[in-house]
Amino acid sequence: MNILAWIILGLIAGAIAKAIYPGHQGGGILGTLLLGIIGAFVGGSLANLFTTGTLALTSSTLSIAGIIVAILGAIVAIFLWNLFTRSAA
Repeated sequence: MNILAWIILGLIAGAIAKAIYPGHQGGGILGTLLLGIIGAFVGGSLANLFTTGTLALTSSTLSIAGIIVAILGAIVAIFLWNLFTRSAA
């Protein structure tokens, strides 16, 4: 059941992050899903770091606060992806 919650959270967070972030991001539904899941892990780990002071690989929960953290993590993931894949034109 936990995997299903991650998929739902990933779709929600990835879609909202893509809508918020300026510019065009490709990838389709699978890219949005992966972006959201990565964002949930990035956001959850950063939230854990800020609240407890320890860095642990954790995911956000399927709640309002968890969705917000996952969206912020997905925005960070979009920024890093664009930074690494930027073509030198």
